[in-house]
Amino acid sequence: MVKAYQRYTPRTTFGVITSGNSNTIYDSSGKYVVSPALEDVTIWDPKKGDLVGRWHDSDNKAEVTCIARSVDQDSYAVGYANGSIRIWSMKSSEVLVTFNGHRSAVTALAFDKSGGRLVSGAKDTDLIVWDVEGEVGLYRLRGHKDQVTSVRFISRPSAVDGGKSTDGYILSSSKDTLIKLWDLSTQHCMETLVAHRNEVWDCDVNAEETMLVSGGGDADIKVWKIDAAALRTGLATGEEARNIGDEGAMDDESSGSGKAISYYGSIPRQSKERVLTLKFHSSQQFLGCQASDKSIELFRIRTVEEIKKKMSRRKKRQREKQQALLKKGDKEGAEAEEPVDETIQATDEITPWHVVRSGAKFRSFDFAPSKDVEKIGHVQLVVSLNNNTAEVWTAPHPASAKNEEVTAEPNKAYTLELAGHRSDIRAVALSSDDELLCSASNNSLKIWNVKTASCIRTMECGYALCCAFLPGNRHVIVGTKAGHLELFDLGSSSMIESIEAHEGAIWSLQIRPDRRGLVTGSADKDVKFWDFDMVEEQVGQTVKKRLSLVHMRTLKMSDDVLCVRYSPDQKLVAVSLLDATVKVFYHDTLKFFLSLYGHKLPVLSMDISSDSNLLVTCSADKNVKLWGLDFGDCHKSLFAHQESIMAVQFVWNTHYFFTASKDRTVKYWDGDKFENILKLEGHHGEVWALAVGTYGNIVVSASHDRSLRIWQKTEEQVFLEEEREQELDDLYEATLTASFEKTGMVDNGEGNVGVPSTSNGDELAAAGKQTMDTLKAGERIMEALELADQEINAWKEYNAGVARGQRGLSKPQRSPLLISMRQTPEQHVWYALERIRPAELDEALLVLPFSTVTSLLNWLDVFVQREYNINLICRVLFFLIKSHHNQIVANRIMRPMLDSVRRNLRAGLQKQKDILGFNVAGLSYIRREYEANNTSDFFDEEAVRKDEEKKQESEKKRKFIKI
Repeated sequence: MVKAYQRYTPRTTFGVITSGNSNTIYDSSGKYVVSPALEDVTIWDPKKGDLVGRWHDSDNKAEVTCIARSVDQDSYAVGYANGSIRIWSMKSSEVLVTFNGHRSAVTALAFDKSGGRLVSGAKDTDLIVWDVEGEVGLYRLRGHKDQVTSVRFISRPSAVDGGKSTDGYILSSSKDTLIKLWDLSTQHCMETLVAHRNEVWDCDVNAEETMLVSGGGDADIKVWKIDAAALRTGLATGEEARNIGDEGAMDDESSGSGKAISYYGSIPRQSKERVLTLKFHSSQQFLGCQASDKSIELFRIRTVEEIKKKMSRRKKRQREKQQALLKKGDKEGAEAEEPVDETIQATDEITPWHVVRSGAKFRSFDFAPSKDVEKIGHVQLVVSLNNNTAEVWTAPHPASAKNEEVTAEPNKAYTLELAGHRSDIRAVALSSDDELLCSASNNSLKIWNVKTASCIRTMECGYALCCAFLPGNRHVIVGTKAGHLELFDLGSSSMIESIEAHEGAIWSLQIRPDRRGLVTGSADKDVKFWDFDMVEEQVGQTVKKRLSLVHMRTLKMSDDVLCVRYSPDQKLVAVSLLDATVKVFYHDTLKFFLSLYGHKLPVLSMDISSDSNLLVTCSADKNVKLWGLDFGDCHKSLFAHQESIMAVQFVWNTHYFFTASKDRTVKYWDGDKFENILKLEGHHGEVWALAVGTYGNIVVSASHDRSLRIWQKTEEQVFLEEEREQELDDLYEATLTASFEKTGMVDNGEGNVGVPSTSNGDELAAAGKQTMDTLKAGERIMEALELADQEINAWKEYNAGVARGQRGLSKPQRSPLLISMRQTPEQHVWYALERIRPAELDEALLVLPFSTVTSLLNWLDVFVQREYNINLICRVLFFLIKSHHNQIVANRIMRPMLDSVRRNLRAGLQKQKDILGFNVAGLSYIRREYEANNTSDFFDEEAVRKDEEKKQESEKKRKFIKI
């Protein structure tokens, strides 16, 4: 009989406030903070410090790399490390759209002013423009030679005031030192700015779209002016530009200065590090510049009136200086004084204001979206730090700062820090009832509620290397790098004792099976045995008893001790040493029993099964070895992981065990059959520590990414053969999609699908990307077409036989699939087309061979006649004709069918047009009726009274009668 195991699945992830690979932003109200948490996105209330929501997609395992807010106040675009983009809804916390187009991590996202289009830039150097409402990729723009660092939409100024702006422009910056301006009407690069000598890390455009700032590794911020007239005409010049409506186009052409973006000046920065984020405040009065250090510089943007006042003050000072020199008789000095330059410089318009400094390096920042800053009295910004913290800072407005009561310096308003560790979690332990979890890192010990995943205690400790709950679950003991044993009381949230136990780091400790003491192993080559004791302590005038430790015995070893473990029957103590051996001693006499050698590198962790028969060891040599404790023989050596294995632990009452490794995975093993049962993936950093629940119902893993993950045992059964097959399928799919990315299945404009589009060096390409989803969607269309064609052909043959008068013909059997789904062949094909997501439709249709395409075109003719979804029919039809144009033109047989499609489609479109026209007319009539019946005029009584008095005074009096 095949043995079945129980599956472990991810239950919850916690401990991450903000991860370091993405930016943190405000929501549209400025009340909540939207921050990345590895593969999830979390929403925090900074005032209360509470987690309000979490956006989690079970299909996604890639880390969040970029977040952008839309203007519609509900949609947020989130870019991931695998190149996918998801549009999330704030209200429902669900994915609205998923886009796949980039081949590597998305690094920049921006919505246009309407929120209908999204542009994304990535490490693969491409820009892709997406239609959010249509849920499709429009096109891909190529030109950059390195990672795209920021993107912005710029609207094209209307030729007529109040007119609607057309396609517009995109501004992109990259690590290739260039800033490019793309014209979306012609879909090509219009201008390239070459001013930075180093990588350009960010740029931003103000709300009026008149100024651009960019920053990189230079010591200053570069400021550029955007010419609205040049943007209005685009590449049009002379008579063509004049037709568009730009009067000064001829003058610009003759003078030769037709550039849309021109250099304005540079603003010096205080920080010597490279710029990471540049952002204009929504009020357009401030500019923020964050460098890759512990400071954010805030600049004021002065108005024209303020600059003129400053100029006049400067002139006045110069006149006073000249008069003073003349009084002294220094006529030459007065004449040599340079006149004030009246042209406005960038440094006049943008001036330094404040510097925000913190204790750790900043990762990103965002201004609160409030335009009326003067009324509020301060500028608010949220910052994310690289130590898993988010802070909210306020800087007083210059107008309110003149008040003496208000402090002029920025101050920290709120901090989000309790829900996570500042550094790597090095040790975890579960209480005996699996209700509490303790996690320890450098300087911090946290106690968590396992059910709610909330932090209930935070205490300061040393550099923790190991920890354990003491019997009763009211105390936690921590072994530190300094060699101290620190004893914490959970009730009072305080350290009650710190014992200098060892001279070196305490690498391991374990509670004795009889629960009356513990053992510690240290880098000072000692193994020490301790007993629990109650010590009397005088607190004020009363004497209270508290828990303490008493040192009983010491076992001296020949090398550093890395791990110590008791056998559950308390007869043996196993000690792993730095010389890659494991020594086993009798507990009562401490006499030597066994020496286990075979590992090439030191054993980092080990455990003994609950029946005291098996010892499992894991080492830095990536191997796991199973030993029998009766004779010390090695039962099996397993190559378990791709990196060093940091932790191993048995499940109680079984020979199953878990291992955790630096290769970011946790694995579940059968110690009797020496088989890998499960591979638990999810961490984005090295897994340092592992804790298995008392009966194996939960497993907790802690990682370098500062996350804690709980894995839950389920009732679902696992069969080893099926798991191995699934792993092979996953490997095949991964190599298949990778091969697509290398070949680049993209149409190069000549109908030759599959030719690498990068070879012709075009700036424009298709937006999509082949994924397993698009391949499966294409296969589903092919299967549906094959099934429908078989059904139709079988009935055609039957009807032809009946017409010829053949006897004994039996009716064709209907497909069981169509019967079960209660569909006709045509409904089945339509259902297969309709199920495909709009973003994946083009790539799915590319999978179809030409023989299948002809069949699909026949079915499209049927769908047009049946008046199905005309938008979808048109999109499929146009894409197929565009992709297979050469073959269709060369094949005359298809002409009658295409004529039929054209005729029916035109009739269908005309019908749709008539319906739309009728509806628009009806709606405009309803609006006019509403305005006529529900609009009231309001009069100023004082003005009416004065008019009446004037009328009475006038000689001619006329009466008006209202009926």
